[in-house]
Amino acid sequence: MLSMLGLVGGLVLLIVLTMRGMNLFISAPLCALIVAVSNQMAILTGDEYFVATYMSGFTSFIASWFFMFLLGSLFGKFMEDTGAADSVARWIVDRLGMKKAVFAVVAACAILTYGGVNLFVVAFSVYPMALSLFKDANLPRRFIPAALAFGSVTFTMTSAGSPEIQNWIPIKYLGTSPYAGWEVSIVVAIFMAFFGYWWLKRMIAKAVANGEKFEDRDDDPHIPERDYPHPITGVIPLLVVLALSFTFHDMFGHNALILALGGGVISIMIINSKHFHNISNAITEGTTGALIAIGNTAAVVGFGAVAKSTDAFNVAVDIMTQIPGNELIGAAVAVSVIAGLTGSASGGQAIALPLLAPHYIDQGVNPEELHRVVAISSGALDTLPHNGYVVTTIRAICKETHASAYWSMFAMTGVVPLIGLAIAIGLFILF
Repeated sequence: MLSMLGLVGGLVLLIVLTMRGMNLFISAPLCALIVAVSNQMAILTGDEYFVATYMSGFTSFIASWFFMFLLGSLFGKFMEDTGAADSVARWIVDRLGMKKAVFAVVAACAILTYGGVNLFVVAFSVYPMALSLFKDANLPRRFIPAALAFGSVTFTMTSAGSPEIQNWIPIKYLGTSPYAGWEVSIVVAIFMAFFGYWWLKRMIAKAVANGEKFEDRDDDPHIPERDYPHPITGVIPLLVVLALSFTFHDMFGHNALILALGGGVISIMIINSKHFHNISNAITEGTTGALIAIGNTAAVVGFGAVAKSTDAFNVAVDIMTQIPGNELIGAAVAVSVIAGLTGSASGGQAIALPLLAPHYIDQGVNPEELHRVVAISSGALDTLPHNGYVVTTIRAICKETHASAYWSMFAMTGVVPLIGLAIAIGLFILF
């Protein structure tokens, strides 16, 4: 009982401290320590002791993603510094009108995500354009994280055919294909896209009606009026990233993003070499931003590593994977809860599927239906406040606070997918 209270208490405390803006380099290890102590884990020495477990999670994430974060941050800063992001934003506003600013951000994220570009990289890449669009349209900037996340982690990330890992993990355990359950997936994706966009526009419109508007900040990029590059020079680097990622994804896995982002950075430097305002400053800010972003995320991953190594977590997993009743509902609840505990959609799948897949397949559950339900459910409660993508997007990239930006983001990444999940299960049961 004490170990379970410690696990739940540590998670709740981490969420509360994150919402209140506490530094994650302090709050994540502190909450992980509470979990470790309550589960009688050795602290400084022994088998799977706290310090080693936490740092293994912390360092493994940095080892896997450092170059993607670095190049992604540089890509975004170069788009800012050359004026390419502003140029694209102005072209969109001139052609489509200010009312389409939100649509442009969501569409850009959706195209890149479905093209195989990693979620973190999409946020780094599209944010400069999103900032310019929201500024030109005079929309409250606290909704930028919601727009970025909605286009990245909802109707594209877990849909049939998506190259994102959340759609590929089930293949290993279920013997399915990336297009499993595609008929229902199309219906759910269309619903999430239209309903989520309507809700996001409604929230922004309500905020504007209450007097909210875009507010400049001292740390915003200050680019003087000048001859901006042609808008196509801001689109070409994004296409380079998309094309290289899609082409080499099967060959190099997620490491294809290093090649893709490297190509994107080089293409900006070649195409817009005459338009750099202060390239030295852009490099400095880009590298610093990358370190802050990956550090914050790694701190939360370290907490997850400690949580997963406890007996209480194993008990929770056993309970979640033995829920009675309809198998699809049981799988959805198990994956959602485990993803919420670990703060990771892929983590929720990787932990639950080895236990769920053989059990449910033996009971005659359609593996394609199970694949789609698992994929969609992993992308709902994983976006609690301590999730690495949430923390990076809100704090490091958009420089907002959880208090101002999180709830609109959760509406898009938590509530909308949960409704979509209910629709998917209902359609599978009925048909």
